Amino acid sequence: MIKFDEQKQLKSINGALALRGEIERIVDAIYAEGFDGLFFVGIGGTWASSLQVATYMAGKSALPVYAENAAEYVTNGNRRLGPKSVLVFSSVTGSTEEVAQALELAKKAGARIFGFVDDPKASLARKVDYLVSYPMQEQLKFLMVALRLMYKNGEFPEYERCFEELDAHLARGLVEAEKAADCFGEAFAKAHRDDQIHYFVGAGTQWGATYSYAMCFWEEQHWLRARPVHAGEFFHGLLEVIERDTPVTLFLGEDAERPLAERVRNFLPRICGNYTFIDSKDYELEGISPEFRGAVSHLVMRVVTARIDAHLEVENRHPTEIRRYYRRLSY
Repeated sequence: MIKFDEQKQLKSINGALALRGEIERIVDAIYAEGFDGLFFVGIGGTWASSLQVATYMAGKSALPVYAENAAEYVTNGNRRLGPKSVLVFSSVTGSTEEVAQALELAKKAGARIFGFVDDPKASLARKVDYLVSYPMQEQLKFLMVALRLMYKNGEFPEYERCFEELDAHLARGLVEAEKAADCFGEAFAKAHRDDQIHYFVGAGTQWGATYSYAMCFWEEQHWLRARPVHAGEFFHGLLEVIERDTPVTLFLGEDAERPLAERVRNFLPRICGNYTFIDSKDYELEGISPEFRGAVSHLVMRVVTARIDAHLEVENRHPTEIRRYYRRLSY
């Protein structure tokens, strides 16, 4: 398999899971101190990760947890965010302008800051109240925060059993899912390498995955035009521009909003002959109980799309590290 290191992947996922004790201590302290709002803050891909965890919690927890777009917060503000609030963010280098500005404003408002910063020497790492430094696995780290908060709030009594399964099986399950998706990823890349525009559709925790994949991967990294559409909005505009040969890919997860994606799946073949369904249910995740799969199905989607990315890079002879304008021009 190209661009795939099995041992590195296993180490990365298990390393993130090993942060649980550190994350628990921080989350327990935040919960004990109390908060009137906990905001997962991000921009681009980190906002997509925020959407995933906030959406998951919205239907399962009474805690005031939100996804906050950093650029919108900087310009519009948020009256709900004040001295009793907590911000959670993730950054690789700590140099993302919108996030840095959002944290400065939140600090002035008196909020506490919980940062996942890959580089502990980054400037943002010195400005947080709680810091965890570990590279990669942003979505998993956010999920660990969410599940601990729900456990502390009496909303997830299965917490210990869930993590027994995740600790024992998640890394291997995701690696096997990525391996199983390789042939699919190659075929998809060959079929869609020249698409003039590609529509990606998803809902629930898959909406963050859909948004991120269309914008941060196809547009930013592959330079291919794409549009993310929420499955709940598919029947309120997009269906009228879908034709026989329009490329459409639907992400199906295993959380509460799956019926929204299934509605699109049931309808789409009537008007389109160029569709793809990527369903996390098709990947085994041996050892993970069905009741916990909804919480991690977006992680499955990420390893599946990673195989598309690897092959698309080869098909189009375009290294995804290259950018035309991002961080090359001032804006």
